[in-house]
Amino acid sequence: MTRTEYHRLDAPSLGGSAEIAVHGHFGRPVLWFPSEGGAPWDFENNGMLDAVRPAVDEGRITVFCVSSFDHDSWSASWMPLGDRARNHRRYEDWIIWQVLPFIRDRMGGRDDVATAGPSMGAFHAVLFALRHPHVFGRAVALSGNYDPWSWRAWGESDEDTYLTSPLQFLPGTHGGHLDYLRSRLAITLVVGSGQWEDTTGANHSTRALAHVLADKQIPHELFVWGHEWPHDWPSWRAQAAIYLPALG
Repeated sequence: MTRTEYHRLDAPSLGGSAEIAVHGHFGRPVLWFPSEGGAPWDFENNGMLDAVRPAVDEGRITVFCVSSFDHDSWSASWMPLGDRARNHRRYEDWIIWQVLPFIRDRMGGRDDVATAGPSMGAFHAVLFALRHPHVFGRAVALSGNYDPWSWRAWGESDEDTYLTSPLQFLPGTHGGHLDYLRSRLAITLVVGSGQWEDTTGANHSTRALAHVLADKQIPHELFVWGHEWPHDWPSWRAQAAIYLPALG
């Protein structure tokens, strides 16, 4: 039987606390970011746990599903993009300073945490891996859009908008830091060609990110699924069943 736990962690940077669900008992820790505005239990409620249950029960991976903060950051279209990016940095602080230590403690000190997620969660998975390659060496991103400026954005560009937009900061990465990314990261990008993959920008953005990763010679894989695979849970269940167990 799958071991599942729910915890509430302090989140001082978010002004309170936030929940996390844990599925598994052993194996590589996978930090799962939900789709836009999602909750920790979305993973189980939408059949994702069933899709990866063999790998979880065999002790190959343990999935840590966190709360989102999108409604106060990227989804807050009434804010200029700079404010949204700064609010995201508060979420980033929670992940790095509260969630990551919890994962390490729960997994007996394991330090090979991977990131993963669908849609907005894919953006988070990639962004955290690129910004913190010293702790997140692998990422699996399903149907992501990696350009915050395409999310009903307005306002002026600044350092925060730049540093939270992979398609902006990655082309300017070079030297020793680029060498470090090449040595540390392996990113798996997956996107369908069906309904909503174009209208959400996921298909174009995923291909664009893969192009930049290839140009920078950062290890990655790109898998483009066919027109029968929409931007929705049935696709993500099928994709997770293939690409998440491969992390273990």
